Amino acid sequence: MARSVAVFVGSLRKESFTRKIAKSLGELAPEGLNLTFVEIGHVPFYNQDEDASPPEAWIALRQAIRAADAVLFVTPEYNRSMPAALKNAIDVGSRPYGQNAWDGKPGAVVSVSPGAVGGFGSNHHLRQSLVFLNVPAMPQPEAYIGHVTTLLDDSGKLVNEGTRTFLANFVKAFADWIEATARK
Repeated sequence: MARSVAVFVGSLRKESFTRKIAKSLGELAPEGLNLTFVEIGHVPFYNQDEDASPPEAWIALRQAIRAADAVLFVTPEYNRSMPAALKNAIDVGSRPYGQNAWDGKPGAVVSVSPGAVGGFGSNHHLRQSLVFLNVPAMPQPEAYIGHVTTLLDDSGKLVNEGTRTFLANFVKAFADWIEATARK
C-alpha cells in the first residue's frame, strides 16, 4: 500500500545539512513510501487571537498534515532543543484546541549535527511534544546523525556508505512502523 509522508525540516537554510539528509531519506525510501517536504519558514507564529480567522499559511499547513499518512521530522539542534520554526509548525498544527491535525499520525525523528552527539537534545525534546500530540513516534531505530559535515560531498550527496545503509534501514523501519501503527 502506498503511503504519503509529510517531511518537516527544522533548518530553514536552503543548503542546510539537515535538508540534505532529509533528501537522502527520500532517495532511500522503499517503493510505495512517498516523502513530500512541507515548508515551514513562511508560517506566521502561532497566536490564539488568530484562531477565528487563521492565516492562509496555517490552513495550508494543517491541510498538509491531515493529508499525510505519517510525519517525519528531520531537525538540527539549536540550544539543546528544536528550532523555533519547527516548534511553531507543531503548535500551529495542534491548534485550535480539539482540532489537532497531528493526532494519530505515525512519526519518526532524525536529528542532525556537525558535532559528535548528533542532535540528541533536539531529538528528545521534539519527542516530548509528539507524546502530547498523540503522534506514535517510532522508538527504534533512533537516528542521531553526528559529524554530518564528513558524510556529504559538495553536492550534498551521501558519501559515507555506513550512513547510507543506516538511513536506508531507518526509512524501511519507518515504513514498517507506519503500517503497524496507522489508523485503518
